[in-house]
Amino acid sequence: MSHLRKLYSSGDASKWPKPILDPESLSTFSEIGHLPDISFPEDNPYSTEKELLGKTLFFDPRLSKSNQIACASCHDPELAWCDSRTFSFGHDRQLGSRNAMSILNVAYAKALFWDGRAASLEEQSRMPIEDQREMGEHMDVAAGKIAGIKGYQALFEKAFGDKTVTQDRISKAIATFERTVKSSASKFDLFIDGKSDAYTDDELMGLHLFRTKAQCMNCHNSGYFSNNKFENIGTALLGEKGEDPGRYLFTKAPEDAGKFRVPGLREVFRTGPYFHNGSMTTLDEVIRFYSKGNPEYAQKRSTVYEGVTLRSEKSGMVRMLELSDEEVYQLEAFLRTLSTKPKRISLPELPK
Repeated sequence: MSHLRKLYSSGDASKWPKPILDPESLSTFSEIGHLPDISFPEDNPYSTEKELLGKTLFFDPRLSKSNQIACASCHDPELAWCDSRTFSFGHDRQLGSRNAMSILNVAYAKALFWDGRAASLEEQSRMPIEDQREMGEHMDVAAGKIAGIKGYQALFEKAFGDKTVTQDRISKAIATFERTVKSSASKFDLFIDGKSDAYTDDELMGLHLFRTKAQCMNCHNSGYFSNNKFENIGTALLGEKGEDPGRYLFTKAPEDAGKFRVPGLREVFRTGPYFHNGSMTTLDEVIRFYSKGNPEYAQKRSTVYEGVTLRSEKSGMVRMLELSDEEVYQLEAFLRTLSTKPKRISLPELPK
């Protein structure tokens, strides 16, 4: 134990024990560690003025058809930037069909939503506004409403150089703000930087299990704790109530049936319930699910969707691990160290 503590808290990841990886994960593997600096796209550079405008729009319910639902309604900063529900309520109290992902550290995601249908935050930011189950408004109408609010003129002028309100500027401002929603340093970050007494023995063993026997590193790697890929863990429930073909709905590629985006694990203790359908409420449940290799029922692996026969082929990386109760406890102890204390943010004053 003391040897592992010395290695992992050395400040040099090259001294860590070698991770246990499946061949299919080698090409995209990146060692876990600190979150890198946030980068902004060339066509939407950062400015404090644009961040403030985006933050204001993020909290403004007037972007919705009912003038009652804001982006922050499902991504509440006091609830780790999600809403702790299995499915969120949207326009006319309609329930969504997937669990609302937290926007914490979303700057590091390479594709957005569970199925990756948005390639950028600029693209993503407008989709909930126009989704009839979510905010239910057309972007033209939403932009018109914002343009008609006198108090927004100064914010747009400071962010973009003039008072003109456009759909593109609304998307870019919201995306800029979302990129700034980043975790602060966690206990994990302090420990690997040399604070060797930051971890208990159980947390240390959980880290070691994460990288070795439990093989979590196959999918949850890099400082973001995600490989930014789409994997099939056998939760599509094809042919059953609640079936979700996953990434297939976007790509229309049959091999993508049942695949969902691998979420980052930072703040995971605070961002339940888990999976695309919010089917699990505790980390203990999730770890045991993987430990048992998700014994997916054969009758829930196929369906005929819009005339196309689809089969869910669970990834070979999801298999029986036979973790002991102690190891499950230690893994959860480690995962909790990836979360930080909630930070209070000042809510913007909505323009009039």
